[in-house]
Amino acid sequence: MSTATTAQDVKREVQDKYGRVAQAVTDGTMSDDAGCCSSASCGSATDSYDPITSNLYDEGEKAGVPAEALLASLGCGNPTALARLNAGETVLDLGSGGGIDVLLSAKRVGPSGKVYGLDMTDEMLALANENKRKAGAENVEFLKGEIESIPLPDSSVDVIISNCVINLSADKGRVLREAFRVLRPGGRFAVSDVVVRGPVPAEVKRSMELWIGCVAGALEESEYVSLLGDAGFVQIDIEPTRIYKAEDAAAFLANAVQDVAVVAREIDGKFLSAFVRAVKPLAS
Repeated sequence: MSTATTAQDVKREVQDKYGRVAQAVTDGTMSDDAGCCSSASCGSATDSYDPITSNLYDEGEKAGVPAEALLASLGCGNPTALARLNAGETVLDLGSGGGIDVLLSAKRVGPSGKVYGLDMTDEMLALANENKRKAGAENVEFLKGEIESIPLPDSSVDVIISNCVINLSADKGRVLREAFRVLRPGGRFAVSDVVVRGPVPAEVKRSMELWIGCVAGALEESEYVSLLGDAGFVQIDIEPTRIYKAEDAAAFLANAVQDVAVVAREIDGKFLSAFVRAVKPLAS
């Protein structure tokens, strides 16, 4: 198990894992329950129920997107169901993966709107563009880049969404400042992410496998609020959507720590999927 913790190490680990996921979807070898925090996605030989990534999209949403987009979804929520998206708006999805949230958003903003998906992994971008072709989505554009340096002009989008990706960044403050920069005045930040309440065992924080599995890199709730405020956001709100218990933790800790039962008890109820909202103030 790697214990590297530099920003470049995190980036390489993320690219490697998500590149392998995209390739598995393309090859037809991807399990439909190997989500961002599942033991299956972290290299388990057997599939397992993932309490974080399972049952996020309803049947209507699933029917409206290519199956490959759903298989490549490694999220912890459904920001498109919770975010207020209006016809004609421009939306940016940070860490868009196989494109499921981009494609769902594209339907809601309509032909007069535009949705960008940003991802740094070539395999995911190739998969996303193929899913775009299959869906016939003409108001969608996938961009290659990093969420710490968004390749869009200032004040160019109305809504930023993201699905369990910001926690993977080693520089979350920079991500939030970039999000603020590209939002128009009055623009909305509406992301799903894993959030922590209270202290987390050092063993979890040290585990790169868990970091890439969207757990160890999660921000503490008050720190998330503070970083959003530092970036300039107002009307900040964190709404829990799923709170994970010891038995849930045991599933996604299985391949990452030695004393699973002990660590699971220590983090019981401290990790949650949440919908994080904030607004960029109107220009004075």
